[in-house]
Amino acid sequence: MNASTHQPPQTVRANGIDICYEIFGNDHAEPLLLIMGLGAQMIHWDDAFCEQLAAHGFRVIRFDNRDIGKSSHLTGGKRLTPLELLKLRFLRIPVAATYKLIDMAKDTVGLMDALGIKSAHLVGASMGGMIAQEVTLSFPQRVRSLTSIMSTTGNPRVPPPTREAAAMLMAPPPRSKEEYVVRFGETWKVLRGGSFPEEEALDPGRAERVFARGLNPAGVGRQLRAVLASGSRKERLHHVKTPTLVIHGTVDPLVRPEGGKDTAESIPGAKLLMIEGMGHALPARFWPEIIGAIDKHAHGAAARAA
Repeated sequence: MNASTHQPPQTVRANGIDICYEIFGNDHAEPLLLIMGLGAQMIHWDDAFCEQLAAHGFRVIRFDNRDIGKSSHLTGGKRLTPLELLKLRFLRIPVAATYKLIDMAKDTVGLMDALGIKSAHLVGASMGGMIAQEVTLSFPQRVRSLTSIMSTTGNPRVPPPTREAAAMLMAPPPRSKEEYVVRFGETWKVLRGGSFPEEEALDPGRAERVFARGLNPAGVGRQLRAVLASGSRKERLHHVKTPTLVIHGTVDPLVRPEGGKDTAESIPGAKLLMIEGMGHALPARFWPEIIGAIDKHAHGAAARAA
């Protein structure tokens, strides 16, 4: 790829907020939107991952969700309490939220509108998979294909995170840059669910880059509330006609493998790819399999639609 195929980050107004986005690839290639997960900036879609997807003939667009990175930070809402989680899990008492996943889905569609994209391939990871599912449900004409990675349907019967992964999610925010860098490494070591020394060596640099773009702990809390307040999509997903690929790791400690299986079972005709030894992360050693599957799925859907 040459330099002209990578546009630097820009900010656009969409759905009433500012969204920071970045594009890799040819303007005339198949548009593919990457939607990141809870509390994760767009740069968690690694630069090289985006470049490799673009080299497969996609116009790759990654962006910061609302309340994270360089996109608009909202206000309101209180830190989630363990008591609220217990009420939700055992008494089905809904969690209060400043916004829900449908609002984040509208952000995605608003970004597409701002970029003049009528329809695109959506690839979402974790909460991003939930947002991509919601876009597919609410705006099916805007979605050429759906790839849901390490995500779930919101079905309360899916097993909860491991105790260790849940503790990472509920831990109080770090108070300094040094503490953040350490926490970043500890968190991803748990989420990867195995030994990945080549990834761990890169974690301090990744943490520095994320920190430099700006943290928003309250925003992460609002995003978590959005997920929990949005309920289950399982029944609605039975009506999806969009070509769907579900990718999940066999050792995911946060969104358990059953979450991916439930997603694939809920969507008619969905293909399920379980990746042996993958946790709740996208280590480079799995990229060939992941990118190859996305490439085959999205281009196959485009060819059938032509």
